[in-house]
Amino acid sequence: MKATCEISLYPLQEDYRKVIIGFILKLKKNKKLKVEVNGLSTQLFGDYDVIMDVIKKEFKSVFEDNRAVFIFKMAQGERTKEALPKKLKSK
Repeated sequence: MKATCEISLYPLQEDYRKVIIGFILKLKKNKKLKVEVNGLSTQLFGDYDVIMDVIKKEFKSVFEDNRAVFIFKMAQGERTKEALPKKLKSK
């Protein structure tokens, strides 16, 4: 089953950028996922089981070395910007 996951990571420390960038780079190493990044969150698109395995591993990795909060949403299907109704696509 295809799924979409949106993640926001909030490290509770001064070097927060390093933690966020490291986390995103680890996500991007998985060639089974499509990863899109913007200024507020990171979106993962792909197989539900692959997404869950990746976030389970990478959330734990962040928690082992940092104090942090994750906010994430899951949706069935690939909710990419290309899949938006034509009226909602930016020009």
